[in-house]
Amino acid sequence: MKILFLTNHLNIGGVTSYCLTLGEALKERGNRVYIASSGGELLFKFIEAGIDFVPIPIRTKKELSPKVIFSAVKLLRTVRDNKIDIVHSNSRTTQVLGCLLKRYAGVTHVHTCHGFFKRRLHRRLFPCWGKKVIAISEQVKEHLIRDFRVKADDIRVIHNGIDADRFRPNNAFDKRQAKINLGLGSGPVIGIIGRLSDVKGHIFLVEAMGQVLRSVPSAQLVIVGEGRMKEGLISRARELGIEDSVYFLPAVSDTRPMLQLMDIFCMPSLEEGLGLSLMEAMASGLAVVGSDIGGIKTLIRDGLNGLLVPPQDAESLGLAIVSLLEDERRRLMLAAEAREFIVKSFSCAKMAEETQKVYLECLGAKA
Repeated sequence: MKILFLTNHLNIGGVTSYCLTLGEALKERGNRVYIASSGGELLFKFIEAGIDFVPIPIRTKKELSPKVIFSAVKLLRTVRDNKIDIVHSNSRTTQVLGCLLKRYAGVTHVHTCHGFFKRRLHRRLFPCWGKKVIAISEQVKEHLIRDFRVKADDIRVIHNGIDADRFRPNNAFDKRQAKINLGLGSGPVIGIIGRLSDVKGHIFLVEAMGQVLRSVPSAQLVIVGEGRMKEGLISRARELGIEDSVYFLPAVSDTRPMLQLMDIFCMPSLEEGLGLSLMEAMASGLAVVGSDIGGIKTLIRDGLNGLLVPPQDAESLGLAIVSLLEDERRRLMLAAEAREFIVKSFSCAKMAEETQKVYLECLGAKA
């Protein structure tokens, strides 16, 4: 089978990781995989994986941008010349692009919904969802049905998968030396990895740190990522008088060294489709704390493999973190359960198998 992924860019982020992981796993199953995108800093990883790259001018957030039309015109020849079987879109703009390719090239279009769309009239009038829609969690499926009236029969829930072996805890990792190299102190590290966007809830984690430091003065917060919220977060840490205990690090293409550095991983999001960085943290054998919302509830079973707290509640978040810092035995138990849960339930092989079934279902229906 020949599969063409569509995505806006190949920079650090959840969609890029999804396309790379799924693409590699589909290739292992004997498929040929292409990716059409504007390119980005992680393009080399796709090339190394043997995924064929097709450059298109799709770097836009506007669904009716001329860039979408130009990209469609360029891809028409790619689809026809290479006899592409499936076009698989991964964003709203590439969803429109996939719809155009279906209409003018006759190719089957599948879309993965990675999160939550804003309810806009034109998205209801011109849905462009594809033959089938893959939702990364039950919560995303409910959102599609409730807010966009997508038929339940047209949705398949397939959780993101990761290569848990890549995130196996590394006993040889020198956490003390790594802290020194980054200019950190010797105290425990609470961490978060993700874009600095208000929807990720970083502000509540910064505020929770004030409470954490009153109980564990040596604790440190490491925030890994880039985004427009950075200055506001720095300012809030300064207002709370905790700026010396909060460290901002740039986005990384390989999260493993950052995760090995941490003792607790937090995801205080206001909404979340599933949470790839949370999955990586759990696979790395970290104790995790997350908001009791969206796809996070799919991953964290409260008190069994992590802790859930109400969203937008810095006090509850702080109390949860302190409880884990003060009870090492419980923290290590939750961490071990978190890794086992990911290994058993969220493998990349399972994701590829279920996705290929969706492709074949669509092609069978087409035939």
